[in-house]
Amino acid sequence: MDQDKYIKRDVSWLYFNHRVLQEAMDTSVPLYERIKFLAIYSSNLDEFFRVRVASLRSFKDLKKKTRKELDLVVKPKKQLKTIRRVVQKQQEQFGATFREVILPALTQENIHLLQNTDYTEKQADFVKKYFFEKVYPHLHPTYLHLEGEPPFLKNKGLYFIIELANDNDVLAIVEIPTDSLPRFIELPGTDNGFFVTFLDDVIRYNLEGLLGQPIKDAYAIKVSRDAELYIEDEYSGDLVEKIRNSLDERNVGLPTRFLYDQCMPEEVRNRLKKSLELNKNDLIPGARYHNFNDFFSFPIPDGAAHLVNPPQPPLPHPVLETAQAIIPTLQQQDIMLHFPYQKYDYVPQFIQQAVEDDAVEHLKITLYRVASKSAIVTALLEALKKGKKVTAFIEAKARFDEASNLYWGDQLKEAGAKVFYSYPGIKVHTKLLLIQRKEGDELRNYAYLGTGNFNEKTAKLYCDHALLTADPRLTDEVAVVFSLLERKVIIPKCKHLLVSPFTTRDGFVGLINKEIERAKRGENAYMILKMNSLEDPKMVDHLYEASQAGVNIQLIVRGICSLVPGIEGLSENITVTSIVDRFLEHARVYIFGNGGDEIIYTASADWMTRNLDRRVEVVMPIYDPNIRKELRHIIDLQLNDNQKARYINVSQTNPYKVEGETPIRAQVDIYRFLENKLDQVKG
Repeated sequence: MDQDKYIKRDVSWLYFNHRVLQEAMDTSVPLYERIKFLAIYSSNLDEFFRVRVASLRSFKDLKKKTRKELDLVVKPKKQLKTIRRVVQKQQEQFGATFREVILPALTQENIHLLQNTDYTEKQADFVKKYFFEKVYPHLHPTYLHLEGEPPFLKNKGLYFIIELANDNDVLAIVEIPTDSLPRFIELPGTDNGFFVTFLDDVIRYNLEGLLGQPIKDAYAIKVSRDAELYIEDEYSGDLVEKIRNSLDERNVGLPTRFLYDQCMPEEVRNRLKKSLELNKNDLIPGARYHNFNDFFSFPIPDGAAHLVNPPQPPLPHPVLETAQAIIPTLQQQDIMLHFPYQKYDYVPQFIQQAVEDDAVEHLKITLYRVASKSAIVTALLEALKKGKKVTAFIEAKARFDEASNLYWGDQLKEAGAKVFYSYPGIKVHTKLLLIQRKEGDELRNYAYLGTGNFNEKTAKLYCDHALLTADPRLTDEVAVVFSLLERKVIIPKCKHLLVSPFTTRDGFVGLINKEIERAKRGENAYMILKMNSLEDPKMVDHLYEASQAGVNIQLIVRGICSLVPGIEGLSENITVTSIVDRFLEHARVYIFGNGGDEIIYTASADWMTRNLDRRVEVVMPIYDPNIRKELRHIIDLQLNDNQKARYINVSQTNPYKVEGETPIRAQVDIYRFLENKLDQVKG
């Protein structure tokens, strides 16, 4: 494989996370939203080290012969060095943004984040009292001797490494108990100011009293450990088993990143490196504070509405809001919901109305990420009480959501539902709901086909599209997909839906080839493809081939993009933009010119190898002409965004797209567009 034709996946992801960091640096973004973007960047990076870096470390530890047998294209040692270089540069930018931009901006708002050396006498008295009443019971200092066994430092835990003034042979270690206490504490101050301090600094101020002896200094550290459990997310089948069998069990849970205060003396750092058996590539210099994902909870003073995004409450749907019931509405027309711009309430309402409908006999649903308090599962439990059948397919390997998913699976199973879990080596990622209703002598199918999860919480944050339909071309094939999930059929036979891992790849390749044929005949040929990630090399190659044939290709890719756009003779007809804004762009929309009669799909699937070949996914055509027009306008707004869109380019510099005299910010203008449609109906 010609590596110059592809941007390495992990490098591309790091530059996506840089786009998140850009939002923290953008002074047009309200201050507290910029702070949240710092938290998102930090949280993203932590997961990256736990999963992707852990996988690369696993590969690095394989014998060369085994790596060759597994045909692993990636060179883990080289890749890890690149990751370290890119991350270190971004961490410096992150720290500078916090110190030189965010903190001064807070001060201008008379919001003060104080260190332990800044306290007034009154604040110091408060901190002492707070420490002994709230913090002290949670602290259990341990000691690291020169030749002693080191304590186990838990994943994502924050600790102080403390140099003692009277003993150079011993380091004290104190965990910062963020699991039990808030990371930020409001301090007393003047009437005009709002004062906050880190829990870290409360502990720093009282360390000598805690340890009962003088100290030289304290340095914050954080360990990210191997989330090896999730290797199945990245690789599959025999490959996973071979990797597992080739690795020593002790690798499970090893540190993948050791973040330390760069003020830490080299001697102390070397002692920790040796004691904790760290690799030099694990050591990442940072600033005074770690775990910036805690900034999601940074306190805000009263009367500071200008520091956050203006309210953008979810809109009513112009048809469903006034409809007496959803099922009769779907007998007349398809409905598409656009989250988070429109209310998610209709989804649990759809299920609840089905529960209360005596003619409904069976409800079937796929659950990928279930909210901890789920109105949808509550409605399904009620359906079971009413004697209806419920079939639920629950993905047991939804990364970091396993516990919630398994809990609700147990609840449904105990109540009498038929519950299915993951296939071996296959993840179920599709988002489907099927309602089967007795009408006359037959069962009629009603369906929900979405690009996002059945999750009330994420529906307020993620941009997704959901199709509600009674069109038998679609609903009857949704029933076929559920037969697949219930192990009733081995291969789903569908004419309208594309279903991974069976027909999605070939279906998309066929659509690309038709555009290539049109271009070669001199006809107008184009594609507009929106997805979260574009990583599959074969699909990238097909896009290169289309570009060389003269097909105009516009890509909107939020995250990973392995394709290199704008290279003469290869990809000069391809542009790639990425939108990072208030909401997470999560929808997948695929548009093919088709000689002027556009073919439009929405999907749960990205163009990653795992989505095409190792997951059950559904790609659904949009047939309703009004929905097609509405969805196309939304995509046009995103294509023309010149406020929050960045170009993905060869150099991975994420330059903002600034073309056009009229400011277009897609996430704002989509809301206005849907609001205007609602007003037109009311008018």
